[in-house]
Amino acid sequence: MNTKRPTREDALNLLKKYTKQQGLIRHALSVEAVMARFARKFNGDEQEWRIIGLVHDLDYEMFPDEHCKKCVELFEKEGWPETYIRAVVSHGWGICSDVKPESMLEKTLYAVDELTGLVASAALVRPSKSILDIKAKSVVKKFKDKRFAAGVDRQVILNGARMLNMELSELITETILGMRPVAEEIGLKGNL
Repeated sequence: MNTKRPTREDALNLLKKYTKQQGLIRHALSVEAVMARFARKFNGDEQEWRIIGLVHDLDYEMFPDEHCKKCVELFEKEGWPETYIRAVVSHGWGICSDVKPESMLEKTLYAVDELTGLVASAALVRPSKSILDIKAKSVVKKFKDKRFAAGVDRQVILNGARMLNMELSELITETILGMRPVAEEIGLKGNL
């Protein structure tokens, strides 16, 4: 297996090869941005964290029944490093994977994947339709309403917060702040 370190361009090209839905691409960009913020917070390798965030759902659109399984083959075919592959697979722990997140990178990806979707949904129902003016308090309120964004697995978010030794509101705040720099790219600049 090749141990060449993939670039962001490699990651984006691979993502777009297997992902056509704009909503999934926006989600990937959201997770990438949030992973970058957490890499800085936890002294991680920002490029590595970004790339893994960008491609974490590589197999989701084309192989939904094999999510976090088919991607192994896809990454291996491209010669991606084993550590990147393991990180991607671990974000599905307890749902579609039995690979438990162990590193800070893996725990962060696990914690923020579902949360970015909840934050985006909460931003879209605001009058501004923007991530730029939302606060954690608003997202916590939506988190407690099980009917809101019902597809978001709140237990995964809580488990992730525990793994990172963070309060839910702190995890939400950091996620919001991570998404803000890409607000326009992810369709959440709104009408501010």
